[in-house]
Amino acid sequence: MIRISSQQIFSGGINRLQDLNSNLNSTQQQISTGKRVNQPSDDPVAAARILKLDQELSRVETYQRNVNLADNRLNQEESALESATDIIQRVRELTVQAGNGSLSANDRRSISSELKERLGQLANVANTRDASGEYIFSGFQGSVQTFQQNASGSWEYQGDEGQRVLEIDDGVTVPISDHGKGIFESVPASVTGEVVSSPGGGFISGVSVANEAALSNTNPGPFADDVSIEIGAGGAIIARDTAGATLPAGSVVPSTYQSGEPFVVAGVEVTITDAAVGDTFELNINDKQSVFRTIENLIAGLDSLDKSTPQGSAEFDDLIANSLRNLDNAQESILLKQTELGGRMNAVESTKNFLEDSSVYTNQIRSELQDVDYAEAISNLSFQSFVLQAAQQSFAQVSQLSLFDRL
Repeated sequence: MIRISSQQIFSGGINRLQDLNSNLNSTQQQISTGKRVNQPSDDPVAAARILKLDQELSRVETYQRNVNLADNRLNQEESALESATDIIQRVRELTVQAGNGSLSANDRRSISSELKERLGQLANVANTRDASGEYIFSGFQGSVQTFQQNASGSWEYQGDEGQRVLEIDDGVTVPISDHGKGIFESVPASVTGEVVSSPGGGFISGVSVANEAALSNTNPGPFADDVSIEIGAGGAIIARDTAGATLPAGSVVPSTYQSGEPFVVAGVEVTITDAAVGDTFELNINDKQSVFRTIENLIAGLDSLDKSTPQGSAEFDDLIANSLRNLDNAQESILLKQTELGGRMNAVESTKNFLEDSSVYTNQIRSELQDVDYAEAISNLSFQSFVLQAAQQSFAQVSQLSLFDRL
């Protein structure tokens, strides 16, 4: 026969009541927090999976912030480039208007005045800042103003050639900036001619590409940068490359100089006027020129060139033609960058959608593991309350039993 002492009865009863009360409190906590797992002991396996899912959500949220930053930067750059394109298009319209031969000097100066305003607007666009105050076209030098005016009033690039990139997913990076040198500064310039030596006042004009294939064939050669032209004895046109070597036969057509008559050298049509034997000229090929310099040269020419002389008229016509070609090149440079931006923005958008889907899926699994079933929890709470109440009443009755009550 097993003897049960009063201490054992009290101890066992209290332990049972504590267990029931603990279960009741746990259910109450689940209902109040809305979570089935509030501590690892509630469900160790589920708790471990929830921890991993929380880490995944934290990773996704970090990349989502990066995606939003990349999206904002790329949209801001695209907006700036659209504004720049509109300004350059207006400058081109003014250039065409300035080329009208019926305009007076005052009319050209009026056009020059608007060009100065447009030049300032373009500089403002190139000096666009982001929300943190950094210049978006300055490369890594975000605190440095992208374009600044030098002592002569010309706009010059002040940043570097760095390109910032941002990781928007594991192993996925996207460039979020472009330096202004590549967009506004290093723009292919039209082929131009200049006088090297002509004591008698000879001048070069009408320089234009006549044969793209012939010019392209010369580009890889030693005269990719320039070609020198000399008027030799008997009017022979002598063309040399940058190393001083004479271009092969057939590179100059016709090969005999006639004042005011065009000829083609290395695929470029040229007209030289009033030159004498020994005069030298130079063709600048594959040069780069900023869109700011193009507009500045146009403004200077409209303000200073005298169309009343043959030389002044030829220089003015060349100025208009070269400006139009350079402005077209500037627009093409921006268009290429906009196309590149479009590809980046598509990549960012795809990653953004993927991260959103991943977040939804991860949250769904996490919810299934952690969220409480209120109907089940409330039912358990009612049952546990009933059991606890019954246990308390039973314990109260048992605790009153004693042999002394029978004496």
